[in-house]
Amino acid sequence: MEVNENVPYCFGGYYETIHISMVDKIVEGKNNPLIEIPKAKASPVDIKIAKQILTTIEDGSCLQLGIGTLPNLIGEMISKSDLKDLSIHTEMLVDACVDMYESGKVTGIHKKVDRLKMSYTFALGTIKLYDFLHMNPTCASFPVHYINDPDRICKNPKVVAINNAIEIDLFSQVCSESVGYRHISGTGGQLDFILGAFKSTGGKGIISLSSTYTDKDGNICSRIVPTLKPGAIVTVPRSIVQYVVTEYGIVQLKGKSTWERAEELINISHPNFREELIKEAEKMNIWVKSNKKDNY
Repeated sequence: MEVNENVPYCFGGYYETIHISMVDKIVEGKNNPLIEIPKAKASPVDIKIAKQILTTIEDGSCLQLGIGTLPNLIGEMISKSDLKDLSIHTEMLVDACVDMYESGKVTGIHKKVDRLKMSYTFALGTIKLYDFLHMNPTCASFPVHYINDPDRICKNPKVVAINNAIEIDLFSQVCSESVGYRHISGTGGQLDFILGAFKSTGGKGIISLSSTYTDKDGNICSRIVPTLKPGAIVTVPRSIVQYVVTEYGIVQLKGKSTWERAEELINISHPNFREELIKEAEKMNIWVKSNKKDNY
C-alpha cells in the first residue's frame, strides 16, 4: 500500500478502512499530485443541449452525471437555477456536484437510499473536487456493484440519468461504445443508470448527443442514422430508451411505436439530413402516410 498525503480521506458507505494486518507492505510515496481533469470550454451546441436537459429536471430529482463538458455545464446551470432539494447517486462524482452542493441545490432529503448522502464510486475532476471530498461526511463512496445496481438506483424517486451517445438509429437503439467496429469505450454505468431511471418513480433516462459530427475527411455526418453502422455495439436497447436530446430539441420515446420514434428522432436531427432520413425510413417501412412530411 502506497501512502500519498495528497489523496483526500474519503468516507465510505462501508469498507472505508482496512485493518493493518491486511497490508503486506507500506510504501512512503513521493506524494505525487492527483490527476486533474480541467474544465473544458462548452461549445454553443453543448449549451443548447444543456438548456434542453435542464427543462426535464424537477425539484427533488436524484441526479446521475457522467464525464465530460456537458455534466459540468448542467451542474453550473442548476447552481444558478431555482431548483431545490436535489440528490446525487452517481458512479462518477464531478466538479459540478460541488457547485450544486455549495449553491444549496443538493440536500438529499428525498432519497430513499443513503438519505442525505452524495453517494458515488469514484471521483475525477479538479483539486476543488478533491478538497471537497476530504473528511466530508456528506459524501459516501461505495463499490461499483452497489452504486450501479439498477434495483437500488430505482428505489430513489425522480432519478435523472444523463448519458452521452455516439449515434442512435431510427429504431431508437443507442450506441455509446464504438464507431462501427472501432472500439471507443466500455459500457460503463450507462445501461445500469438508464434502466434504473426507467424503473424509478418519475425517473427520466436521458441520452444526449450532438446532431452531427465531422469525420476524418472533413465530412459532416448525422449522429441520428437509419440503422447503426455494421459492428456498432448497442449500449442501450430501444425497449428502455426514454428521452433523447440534441441541440434541436428533446423527445420522449417511452411507449411509442416504431414509426412514432422514427418521426420524433428525425424531428431533432440536423435539418440538412431530415429529408434523407425520411427516405430511408420509407425504405425501411417505418414511415407511414400519417407522418406529415410538410413539417420537414
